[in-house]
Amino acid sequence: MPAQLLEGGPLATQLRAEIARDVRVLKDQGRNVCLATVLVGDKHESVLYVKSQKKVAAELGIDFRLEQLPGATTQPGLMQAIDALNRDATVHGIVLQLPLPARLDARLAQRAIEPKKDAEGIHPSNLGLILFGVTQRAPCTAIAAYQLIKSLGADLYGKEAVVVGHSQIVGKPIGQLLLHDFCTVTTCHIATRDLAAHTRRADLLVVAVGKAGRITKDMVKPGAIVIDIGVNRVPLTDDKGQPVLDEKGNPKSKLVGDVDFEGVREVASVLTPVPGGVGPLTVTMLMRNVVESAKQA
Repeated sequence: MPAQLLEGGPLATQLRAEIARDVRVLKDQGRNVCLATVLVGDKHESVLYVKSQKKVAAELGIDFRLEQLPGATTQPGLMQAIDALNRDATVHGIVLQLPLPARLDARLAQRAIEPKKDAEGIHPSNLGLILFGVTQRAPCTAIAAYQLIKSLGADLYGKEAVVVGHSQIVGKPIGQLLLHDFCTVTTCHIATRDLAAHTRRADLLVVAVGKAGRITKDMVKPGAIVIDIGVNRVPLTDDKGQPVLDEKGNPKSKLVGDVDFEGVREVASVLTPVPGGVGPLTVTMLMRNVVESAKQA
Protein backbone atom coordinates (compact mmCIF):
# COMPACT_ATOMS: atom_id res chain seq x y z
CA MET A 1 0.00 0.00 0.00
CA PRO A 2 1.51 3.39 -0.96
CA ALA A 3 2.68 5.61 1.85
CA GLN A 4 0.42 8.27 3.29
CA LEU A 5 1.55 11.66 1.99
CA LEU A 6 2.28 14.07 4.80
CA GLU A 7 1.74 17.55 3.37
CA GLY A 8 2.63 20.70 5.23
CA GLY A 9 -0.18 22.88 3.88
CA PRO A 10 -2.95 21.93 6.33
CA LEU A 11 -0.72 22.38 9.39
CA ALA A 12 0.64 25.66 8.00
CA THR A 13 -2.93 26.94 7.60
CA GLN A 14 -3.77 26.00 11.18
CA LEU A 15 -0.63 27.60 12.61
CA ARG A 16 -1.05 30.76 10.56
CA ALA A 17 -4.54 31.21 11.99
CA GLU A 18 -3.05 31.00 15.49
CA ILE A 19 -0.27 33.44 14.59
CA ALA A 20 -2.74 35.92 13.08
CA ARG A 21 -4.81 35.74 16.27
CA ASP A 22 -1.73 36.50 18.39
CA VAL A 23 -0.86 39.42 16.12
CA ARG A 24 -4.35 40.87 16.57
CA VAL A 25 -4.07 40.57 20.34
CA LEU A 26 -0.76 42.43 20.30
CA LYS A 27 -2.24 45.14 18.07
CA ASP A 28 -5.12 45.56 20.49
CA GLN A 29 -2.44 46.23 23.11
CA GLY A 30 -0.94 48.92 20.87
CA ARG A 31 1.99 46.82 19.64
CA ASN A 32 2.56 46.18 15.93
CA VAL A 33 4.69 43.15 15.10
CA CYS A 34 7.49 43.92 12.63
CA LEU A 35 9.86 41.70 10.63
CA ALA A 36 12.91 43.23 8.95
CA THR A 37 14.84 41.47 6.19
CA VAL A 38 18.39 42.48 5.26
CA LEU A 39 19.17 41.85 1.59
CA VAL A 40 22.57 42.57 0.04
CA GLY A 41 22.32 43.02 -3.73
CA ASP A 42 19.47 41.77 -5.88
CA LYS A 43 20.06 38.07 -6.55
CA HIS A 44 16.93 36.68 -8.20
CA GLU A 45 16.37 33.74 -5.83
CA SER A 46 16.84 35.97 -2.78
CA VAL A 47 14.42 38.56 -4.11
CA LEU A 48 11.79 35.87 -4.67
CA TYR A 49 12.17 34.59 -1.10
CA VAL A 50 11.89 38.13 0.25
CA LYS A 51 8.66 38.60 -1.71
CA SER A 52 7.35 35.37 -0.18
CA GLN A 53 8.16 36.65 3.32
CA LYS A 54 6.43 39.95 2.59
CA LYS A 55 3.32 38.22 1.26
CA VAL A 56 2.94 35.91 4.25
CA ALA A 57 3.64 38.75 6.70
CA ALA A 58 0.88 40.83 5.12
CA GLU A 59 -1.57 37.93 5.36
CA LEU A 60 -0.84 37.62 9.08
CA GLY A 61 -0.94 41.34 9.84
CA ILE A 62 2.82 41.58 10.44
CA ASP A 63 4.62 44.73 9.32
CA PHE A 64 7.45 44.05 6.88
CA ARG A 65 10.56 46.13 6.35
CA LEU A 66 13.14 45.47 3.64
CA GLU A 67 16.64 46.80 4.24
CA GLN A 68 18.18 46.33 0.80
CA LEU A 69 21.88 47.16 0.69
CA PRO A 70 23.98 47.68 -2.44
CA GLY A 71 25.81 44.67 -3.81
CA ALA A 72 29.11 46.46 -3.07
CA THR A 73 28.30 46.77 0.66
CA THR A 74 31.32 46.14 2.92
CA GLN A 75 31.38 44.01 6.08
CA PRO A 76 31.35 47.12 8.33
CA GLY A 77 28.43 48.49 6.33
CA LEU A 78 26.47 45.26 6.79
CA MET A 79 27.25 45.14 10.50
CA GLN A 80 26.11 48.75 10.87
CA ALA A 81 22.77 47.97 9.22
CA ILE A 82 22.20 44.99 11.53
CA ASP A 83 23.15 47.04 14.59
CA ALA A 84 20.62 49.71 13.64
CA LEU A 85 17.86 47.10 13.47
CA ASN A 86 18.99 45.60 16.79
CA ARG A 87 18.54 49.01 18.42
CA ASP A 88 15.19 49.73 16.76
CA ALA A 89 12.50 48.91 19.33
CA THR A 90 9.82 48.69 16.61
CA VAL A 91 11.57 45.71 14.98
CA HIS A 92 10.94 42.31 16.57
CA GLY A 93 12.54 39.93 14.07
CA ILE A 94 15.53 40.17 11.75
CA VAL A 95 16.39 37.92 8.80
CA LEU A 96 19.73 38.07 7.00
CA GLN A 97 19.07 36.87 3.48
CA LEU A 98 21.64 34.32 2.27
CA PRO A 99 23.76 33.75 0.33
CA LEU A 100 25.80 36.90 0.80
CA PRO A 101 28.47 37.99 -1.68
CA ALA A 102 31.55 35.80 -1.21
CA ARG A 103 33.64 38.58 0.32
CA LEU A 104 31.22 38.97 3.27
CA ASP A 105 31.36 36.80 6.39
CA ALA A 106 27.84 35.41 6.83
CA ARG A 107 28.48 33.78 10.21
CA LEU A 108 29.92 36.96 11.66
CA ALA A 109 26.87 38.87 10.46
CA GLN A 110 24.44 36.27 11.79
CA ARG A 111 26.10 36.34 15.20
CA ALA A 112 25.68 40.12 15.24
CA ILE A 113 21.88 39.80 15.23
CA GLU A 114 20.38 40.27 18.69
CA PRO A 115 19.35 36.75 19.81
CA LYS A 116 15.89 37.97 20.86
CA LYS A 117 15.35 39.28 17.31
CA ASP A 118 16.79 36.24 15.55
CA ALA A 119 13.78 35.30 13.41
CA GLU A 120 15.51 32.32 11.80
CA GLY A 121 16.62 30.81 15.11
CA ILE A 122 20.21 30.35 13.99
CA HIS A 123 22.10 32.48 16.51
CA PRO A 124 24.38 30.30 18.70
CA SER A 125 22.42 31.37 21.79
CA ASN A 126 19.13 30.13 20.33
CA LEU A 127 20.68 26.94 19.00
CA GLY A 128 22.04 26.25 22.48
CA LEU A 129 18.64 26.69 24.09
CA ILE A 130 17.33 23.73 22.08
CA LEU A 131 19.36 21.53 24.43
CA PHE A 132 17.02 22.72 27.19
CA GLY A 133 13.88 22.18 25.14
CA VAL A 134 13.36 25.90 24.42
CA THR A 135 12.03 26.19 20.86
CA GLN A 136 10.43 29.66 20.67
CA ARG A 137 13.21 30.70 18.30
CA ALA A 138 14.41 27.41 16.84
CA PRO A 139 15.75 27.14 13.26
CA CYS A 140 12.76 27.44 10.92
CA THR A 141 13.30 24.36 8.75
CA ALA A 142 14.21 22.13 11.68
CA ILE A 143 11.21 23.14 13.79
CA ALA A 144 8.94 22.91 10.72
CA ALA A 145 9.99 19.30 10.14
CA TYR A 146 9.61 18.52 13.84
CA GLN A 147 6.12 20.03 14.02
CA LEU A 148 5.12 18.01 10.97
CA ILE A 149 6.34 14.81 12.65
CA LYS A 150 4.47 15.67 15.85
CA SER A 151 1.28 16.34 13.88
CA LEU A 152 1.09 12.62 13.13
CA GLY A 153 0.38 11.93 16.80
CA ALA A 154 2.74 8.96 16.72
CA ASP A 155 4.37 7.74 19.92
CA LEU A 156 8.06 8.50 19.40
CA TYR A 157 9.22 7.09 22.74
CA GLY A 158 12.03 4.60 22.12
CA LYS A 159 11.79 4.80 18.34
CA GLU A 160 14.91 4.51 16.21
CA ALA A 161 15.37 7.87 14.49
CA VAL A 162 18.03 8.40 11.85
CA VAL A 163 18.89 11.89 10.64
CA VAL A 164 20.86 12.04 7.40
CA GLY A 165 22.67 15.38 7.35
CA HIS A 166 24.33 17.20 10.23
CA SER A 167 24.11 20.88 9.33
CA GLN A 168 24.00 23.35 12.20
CA ILE A 169 20.57 24.69 11.29
CA VAL A 170 18.75 21.53 10.16
CA GLY A 171 20.27 18.14 10.92
CA LYS A 172 21.75 18.82 14.35
CA PRO A 173 18.72 20.71 15.75
CA ILE A 174 16.31 18.01 14.55
CA GLY A 175 18.37 15.37 16.31
CA GLN A 176 18.20 17.34 19.55
CA LEU A 177 14.46 17.92 19.23
CA LEU A 178 13.84 14.20 18.72
CA LEU A 179 15.94 13.39 21.78
CA HIS A 180 13.42 15.34 23.86
CA ASP A 181 10.83 12.76 22.76
CA PHE A 182 13.18 9.96 23.84
CA CYS A 183 13.97 8.74 20.35
CA THR A 184 17.23 6.89 19.96
CA VAL A 185 18.89 9.22 17.48
CA THR A 186 21.64 8.41 14.99
CA THR A 187 23.09 11.23 12.90
CA CYS A 188 24.67 10.31 9.57
CA HIS A 189 26.91 12.53 7.44
CA ILE A 190 29.49 12.52 4.68
CA ALA A 191 31.87 10.34 6.71
CA THR A 192 29.29 7.66 7.56
CA ARG A 193 30.71 4.42 6.18
CA ASP A 194 27.58 2.36 5.55
CA LEU A 195 24.65 4.74 5.28
CA ALA A 196 22.12 2.09 4.28
CA ALA A 197 22.92 -0.01 7.35
CA HIS A 198 21.72 2.89 9.49
CA THR A 199 18.74 4.02 7.42
CA ARG A 200 17.33 0.48 7.13
CA ARG A 201 16.75 0.27 10.88
CA ALA A 202 15.08 3.67 11.20
CA ASP A 203 11.47 3.84 12.37
CA LEU A 204 11.75 7.56 11.61
CA LEU A 205 14.05 8.71 8.81
CA VAL A 206 14.77 12.42 8.32
CA VAL A 207 16.83 13.39 5.27
CA ALA A 208 18.44 16.78 4.66
CA VAL A 209 21.55 16.56 2.50
CA GLY A 210 20.70 18.38 -0.73
CA LYS A 211 21.37 15.47 -3.07
CA ALA A 212 18.54 14.27 -5.30
CA GLY A 213 17.60 10.60 -4.92
CA ARG A 214 20.17 9.93 -2.19
CA ILE A 215 17.78 7.64 -0.30
CA THR A 216 16.39 4.76 -2.37
CA LYS A 217 13.73 2.15 -1.73
CA ASP A 218 16.17 -0.51 -0.57
CA MET A 219 17.55 1.85 2.10
CA VAL A 220 14.22 2.27 3.91
CA LYS A 221 12.69 0.04 6.57
CA PRO A 222 9.17 -1.12 5.61
CA GLY A 223 6.62 0.99 7.45
CA ALA A 224 9.05 3.81 8.30
CA ILE A 225 8.06 7.45 8.56
CA VAL A 226 10.21 9.36 6.05
CA ILE A 227 10.63 13.14 6.23
CA ASP A 228 12.33 14.55 3.13
CA ILE A 229 13.71 18.05 3.70
CA GLY A 230 15.94 18.20 0.63
CA VAL A 231 15.16 20.63 -2.18
CA ASN A 232 16.94 19.98 -5.47
CA ARG A 233 16.30 21.28 -8.98
CA VAL A 234 16.83 18.61 -11.66
CA PRO A 235 16.20 18.48 -15.42
CA LEU A 236 12.68 17.50 -16.48
CA THR A 237 12.69 14.58 -18.92
CA ASP A 238 10.04 12.80 -21.01
CA ASP A 239 9.21 9.08 -21.11
CA LYS A 240 12.26 8.46 -23.32
CA GLY A 241 14.62 10.25 -20.97
CA GLN A 242 14.98 13.24 -23.26
CA PRO A 243 15.05 16.81 -21.87
CA VAL A 244 11.73 18.67 -21.95
CA LEU A 245 12.12 22.16 -23.44
CA ASP A 246 10.10 25.31 -22.90
CA GLU A 247 8.75 27.54 -25.66
CA LYS A 248 12.17 29.22 -25.96
CA GLY A 249 14.01 25.93 -26.32
CA ASN A 250 15.50 26.00 -22.83
CA PRO A 251 15.53 22.82 -20.69
CA LYS A 252 12.77 22.69 -18.09
CA SER A 253 13.46 21.59 -14.53
CA LYS A 254 11.54 20.37 -11.53
CA LEU A 255 11.95 20.32 -7.75
CA VAL A 256 12.66 17.00 -6.05
CA GLY A 257 13.80 15.96 -2.60
CA ASP A 258 16.66 13.83 -1.33
CA VAL A 259 14.46 10.73 -1.42
CA ASP A 260 13.56 8.66 -4.49
CA PHE A 261 9.89 9.52 -4.09
CA GLU A 262 8.26 6.84 -6.26
CA GLY A 263 10.42 4.03 -4.92
CA VAL A 264 10.32 4.96 -1.25
CA ARG A 265 6.58 5.54 -1.38
CA GLU A 266 6.17 1.79 -1.96
CA VAL A 267 7.74 0.83 1.38
CA ALA A 268 7.29 3.77 3.79
CA SER A 269 4.11 4.26 5.84
CA VAL A 270 4.36 8.06 5.72
CA LEU A 271 6.31 10.23 3.28
CA THR A 272 6.57 14.00 2.79
CA PRO A 273 6.39 15.16 -0.85
CA VAL A 274 8.75 17.71 -2.39
CA PRO A 275 7.48 20.28 -2.99
CA GLY A 276 4.55 20.50 -0.58
CA GLY A 277 5.92 18.77 2.51
CA VAL A 278 8.13 20.66 4.95
CA GLY A 279 8.41 23.72 2.68
CA PRO A 280 5.00 25.34 3.36
CA LEU A 281 5.75 25.30 7.08
CA THR A 282 9.17 26.96 6.95
CA VAL A 283 8.04 30.56 6.40
CA THR A 284 5.20 29.94 8.86
CA MET A 285 7.70 29.05 11.58
CA LEU A 286 9.70 32.16 10.71
CA MET A 287 6.62 34.27 11.38
CA ARG A 288 5.92 32.40 14.59
CA ASN A 289 9.44 33.18 15.80
CA VAL A 290 8.85 36.90 15.12
CA VAL A 291 5.56 36.89 17.03
CA GLU A 292 7.16 35.08 19.98
CA SER A 293 9.84 37.77 20.06
CA ALA A 294 7.18 40.48 20.00
CA LYS A 295 5.38 38.84 22.92
CA GLN A 296 8.58 38.89 24.97
CA ALA A 297 9.62 42.42 23.98
